Amino acid sequence: MQPLLPKIYLIRHGETEWSLSGKHTGRADIHLTANGELEAKRLAKQIEGVSFRYILVSPLERAQQTCRSAGLSENSIVEFDLIEWDNGEYEGRTHKEIETTRPGWSVFRDGCPSGESTQQISDRADRLIAKLQMLSGNIALFTHGHFGRVLGVRWIRLPVEMAERLLLDTASLSILSYQHGQFTQPAIALWNSTIHRTTPHQSKREGIERWENEGGELHRTRTAPRPLTH
Repeated sequence: MQPLLPKIYLIRHGETEWSLSGKHTGRADIHLTANGELEAKRLAKQIEGVSFRYILVSPLERAQQTCRSAGLSENSIVEFDLIEWDNGEYEGRTHKEIETTRPGWSVFRDGCPSGESTQQISDRADRLIAKLQMLSGNIALFTHGHFGRVLGVRWIRLPVEMAERLLLDTASLSILSYQHGQFTQPAIALWNSTIHRTTPHQSKREGIERWENEGGELHRTRTAPRPLTH
């Protein structure tokens, strides 16, 4: 009989004041906003009915709060490898602020001075993946934005730099699994699902604002209406 492979439910913590303002939040123990608590409670409906064999949580309070609000804290285990990227000197600074002294900087390519390098974060993600692959069944992970993105790309064996292409909203759900049930074919079954948001417009707007705060650039142009043809 084929062994039961792990199915990873990757959950980013709910909204914080720093996630709203675009500040890089690593080891600072920022709490959820009232809206972040509400996001986590809505997230509970998205995973309702899923039976988890393991519930692993970052030691930071924003992830712990999200786990509690989602109703899964009772059997949770602290997993230190789920902690957020150590931002070092860039803790609490926005992407735009960092770029004033370091143009073109990307955490996923350049790492953080006095913090974790891209090799260190990759090694940590790989270490966690090796642990997870020794387990089976449904596994909930409550973690953070940057580390969650790294975990996603390392799960499918891509370099850390590719995590720049995977956005991860607060209180989002992603699922890491396997194609055709084959251990040799790790895959992303779901990414950045926020269907628990109050409206689709809210989710889209928040995603754009967070992306812009983290260094994205959105060129808004107004297109003249096309003339009617007969």
